[in-house]
Amino acid sequence: MSNIVTIVLLIIGTAFALLAAVAVVRMPDLYTRMHGATKSATLGVGCMILATAIQFANTETTTVAILVVGFLFLTAPVAAHMIGRTAHRQRVPKWIGTVVDESPLAHSAGDADEDSQDR
Repeated sequence: MSNIVTIVLLIIGTAFALLAAVAVVRMPDLYTRMHGATKSATLGVGCMILATAIQFANTETTTVAILVVGFLFLTAPVAAHMIGRTAHRQRVPKWIGTVVDESPLAHSAGDADEDSQDR
């Protein structure tokens, strides 16, 4: 039974990793590429690591796998957010189809003033 669960998790993880690679290639701008890659890659790697924990089924491997998945789920979204925020402040161009920019930085004239306030 554990072999079947491992295989299913590996297939799901591989599919999400492939989806992340396709998102990086096919999306039109930095923001959508980052979104697709971060969400899909995080879930894909998480499934693969959980498959490893289920396959080996000992306490040490399971503990390390859970810690790695937790670390990944905490750090990947934060890193993507920081990259996106920096790109927005650097005025990296958005896709022409972008309709709404809800960032508070979108309408401000003095980004330099806000940078000094953040510190």
